[in-house]
Amino acid sequence: MTPAAPTRLPDGFVERGASVTRLEAFVDAAFAFAVTLLVISLDSIPSSIGEMLHALRGTPAFAASFAQIMWFWSAHATWSRRFGLDDAPSMRLSLGLVFLVLVYVYPLKITFGSFFAWISGGWFPPVADIHSLADLKGMFLMYGIAFGTMSLCLASLNRQALRATTMVPPLDTYERVRTQREVVAWRFAAVVAMGSMLFALLLPDTSPQWLLGMPGVFYSLLSFSGWVIGRFAPPLPARVADELPH
Repeated sequence: MTPAAPTRLPDGFVERGASVTRLEAFVDAAFAFAVTLLVISLDSIPSSIGEMLHALRGTPAFAASFAQIMWFWSAHATWSRRFGLDDAPSMRLSLGLVFLVLVYVYPLKITFGSFFAWISGGWFPPVADIHSLADLKGMFLMYGIAFGTMSLCLASLNRQALRATTMVPPLDTYERVRTQREVVAWRFAAVVAMGSMLFALLLPDTSPQWLLGMPGVFYSLLSFSGWVIGRFAPPLPARVADELPH
């Protein structure tokens, strides 16, 4: 009997992680808990319409924080479906990612709260008060460390997939190149985080108001990920690139 052809995902990878492992279930639960922390970190439940309307001003910060956490969760979920790895290195890296996302929750919400307060002139309420330039630098440093280390975790998970020898079926040429491009993308994200932290550390004591948010705006460089991948990662195989979605 001819074995059935492997199921391919829309991105061209063979689906090796069709069944949810205990590790993947734990990671999913941890990310869900991180989203819960974004909500329950509110000081109190509104007791009047005015308080409710004031609390709703925090919606943009919550939405941005939620989207950021979901971005990392989606990346790990995609990795799990593509490779289905449950070995010791993958477990350590996945648990490291869980630890980091739980640490990441508060710097994330504080940073986005401060960002929306900055661009709105204070109409959107900040999550935490920034009293000095040192406080501002500390906020961007905490956020950058968390963002950068989580990005490195995802880069390392993809590197581990390239090293794995027990994967069934083994990665084909297209999958290996796509995975190498993922590694480059996540390493670039870590570099952007390092650049933001350096920018924050170099802010002079006499910085004008418009300059204070620039370490956060620095993350807009992530929009150049496609160019970086094209410059520093191998190109997709021509034949497969024409047949499969990029």
